[in-house]
Amino acid sequence: MEQLLGKLIELGTEAGSKILLALVVFLIGKIVIGRVMKLMERGRLVSRMDPTVHSFMNNFVKIGLYVILVVSIIGILGVPMASIVTVLASAGVAVGMALQGALGNLAGGIMVLIFRPFQIGDYVAVAGAEGTVKEIALFYTTLDTPDNRRITVPNGNLMNANVENFTVVGNRRMDLIFTCARGEDVDRVQDLMLDVMNRNPMVFKDPAPFASLSGGTKDSMEFTARVYMKTEDYWDVNYALLQDITKAMGAAGVEAPAVRVVTENR
Repeated sequence: MEQLLGKLIELGTEAGSKILLALVVFLIGKIVIGRVMKLMERGRLVSRMDPTVHSFMNNFVKIGLYVILVVSIIGILGVPMASIVTVLASAGVAVGMALQGALGNLAGGIMVLIFRPFQIGDYVAVAGAEGTVKEIALFYTTLDTPDNRRITVPNGNLMNANVENFTVVGNRRMDLIFTCARGEDVDRVQDLMLDVMNRNPMVFKDPAPFASLSGGTKDSMEFTARVYMKTEDYWDVNYALLQDITKAMGAAGVEAPAVRVVTENR
């Protein structure tokens, strides 16, 4: 009985020391990982990286360090590494089958990093979502919309969809369509529209603003106004021209001036 009790005490002491050591290693490892991530943030090499690569690299390194920490703790607890490898291999197959979508998102994140269809700060439309790219992580890309909504797009969906990047070129073109009564003077309406566009300081003078009769019906004529501006000025120009051209046509006595539709050449 005494031998059994002594054996149990010995086993308990050994197991307790392993658990205590594993706990200490976990706490120290967590602190070390935090320091490493801070050093990466402050490092010159990382600070010179593109924000897209920077975000992706941080996520990748953090996950890798935690995997190493967990494997180390398992080894300290006395679990044979051969058994760990076997279990990880079996679990990897099962998890891989169960998480095909997640693995697809991971592959999509890697493809975004390699082919760079956009980067952090770009305004994009992709997979039914539109906004400014806030973060590109391993599995998801985060967009902030102009009305302060945050959208998370799976990277797998992102790489299987068309990507519209409105920022990369640096400027955009806008087409606005206005209608008026059939009997109005075409040249007068066209001159009114050009005058308003040329007075807007955000509208480029080269390429020059364009206005012309572009269609109509038996009761109305349709005019297209076309301008170029900086990407960041797009919506300001949009609202300004819609209001100013409509007001100018009304003040000049143009019959039934109205905005018919807005089209965009992005």
